[in-house]
Amino acid sequence: MNYFTLKSVVAGSFLSLAAIAANAQEADTTTMTTTTTETSVMPSSATLFGGSGQFRTWSIGLHGGALQPIIPFGTNDYGKYDVNLGYGLWIKKQIAPSFAIKLDGHRGKLSAKYDDYDGRAPQGSKPADFETTLDYAVALKGVANVGTVSFLSRQKNVGFFVQAGAGLAGYTPKSDDKDRTELFIPVGAGINFKLGEVVGLTLGYDANFLDADNLDATWANGPSNKDKWSYGYAALEFTLGSRTKPSLQWNNPVALMYDELKDPTLRQEVEALKTRVSTLENTVNQLSADADGDGVSDRFDKCPDTPAGTVVDGSGCPIQMQATASTGTYENIQFEFDSSVLKTSSYPVLDQVSTDLKNNNGRVTLDGHASAEGSESYNMNLSKDRANAVKTYLVNSGVDAGNIAVNAYGESRPIASNATEEGRAQNRRVEIKK
Repeated sequence: MNYFTLKSVVAGSFLSLAAIAANAQEADTTTMTTTTTETSVMPSSATLFGGSGQFRTWSIGLHGGALQPIIPFGTNDYGKYDVNLGYGLWIKKQIAPSFAIKLDGHRGKLSAKYDDYDGRAPQGSKPADFETTLDYAVALKGVANVGTVSFLSRQKNVGFFVQAGAGLAGYTPKSDDKDRTELFIPVGAGINFKLGEVVGLTLGYDANFLDADNLDATWANGPSNKDKWSYGYAALEFTLGSRTKPSLQWNNPVALMYDELKDPTLRQEVEALKTRVSTLENTVNQLSADADGDGVSDRFDKCPDTPAGTVVDGSGCPIQMQATASTGTYENIQFEFDSSVLKTSSYPVLDQVSTDLKNNNGRVTLDGHASAEGSESYNMNLSKDRANAVKTYLVNSGVDAGNIAVNAYGESRPIASNATEEGRAQNRRVEIKK
C-alpha cells in the first residue's frame, strides 16, 4: 500500500467515524430533549469562579495514522522510507482550560529501504533494509492549549495545542529479532475540533526522539545521530461524565468573563447595588447629623437646642444633679449592679474633677459605696474596687496619685432605700469630696 492510498484510507475512515459519532450525538440529544421534561442533556452554564467541579475533566481518545522512521527536520538515516499504519489510545485529565495531562500510547511498524540513504556506515559488512515492530510507545505528556478561533464563544469549537513529555518504547527489529526497551521524548502539535458535547476530532503530529541508535538494528552512528520516528494521526476523543456539565477542555474563560460582564441581569444587579449604597450613604449622613454639637445625632436628640458645652445624657438632654444622689462637691459616679466598670456617662464629671485638681494642685477623697445585695464583705470589696476605678481614671488623666485618698464603706452608708431598685441604683456610687 503506497503512502497516498494509506493516507486516504486513514483520513476517510476517521472522518466517517467522526460524522457518524456527531450525528449519533445530535440524535441522542434531540431524543432526550423531546422525551423528557425533567432531565436536560444540554450542559449547564458555568461561572467564571465556580470551580472545576462544574466541568467534565476526563476523556479518552482513540487514534490511528501514519508511522514513518523520519522527522521533517534535522538529519535522518533514510531517504527512502515506508509509511505504515499506527494506532493507539490516550487517557487525558484536563487540569485547566489551557492545560492537561495525557497518558498516550501507540504501536505499529517502522520500515525503510537502503535504496536511498545519506552515506552513513552500516553496522555489518552489507547495508540492509530494515523493518521494526513497535510493540508500544507509551508516554506521559503535558498538553497546552495555545489558541482558538472562537474567542467570543463560551465553548470553543476549534483549538490549537502543543504537547511534550517522556516515555518508554518497546520494539523488535526484524533483523535480529531482539526485544529492546528505550526512553524516548515525544514533541508534537495539533488542532482540535468540537463535534458535539461528547465527541471531538483531533488532528496531530508527534516527532519522537529515541535515546538510542538501535531502532533499525543496522546503523552504528553513535549518540550524535540517535534514531527517531514520526506519527501523524487523527483521533476521536470522548469526554467522560455527565452531559449536563460542559467540558473544561472547550471552556473559554476569556469569553466567559466577557459574557458575564455584558450580562443584562448582572448590570441590573450592579445598578440596584449602587442605588442601595447611595441610600445607605444618605441614611448614614442623616444619622450622623448633630446640629447642636452635643455628641448626640439629631435623629435621637430629644433636646436638639442644647447650649454648647452642656453635659448631656444619651438622649441629648442636660444631666441634672440629683440632690439625693450627691453628698459631695461633684456629682456621684454611678455603677451598674455588681460592677466596678465606669460608665461613659461619668467621663464628663471625672474630666472636670481632673481639670480642677491639676489647675489647683488640689486633693480629693473618693468614698466607695454599694447597695445591700450580697454579703457585707463582698460589698466592702466591691465599693473599694469602684473607688479605685475612679482613682485610676484620674491618675491616667494626669492627676498626682498622692493627691487622691480612697475610702470603702460597702453597704453601710446608703443614701436611699435598698428596698427598691431605684434606691439601690443610687447607692451604687463613688462620692467625690474635696
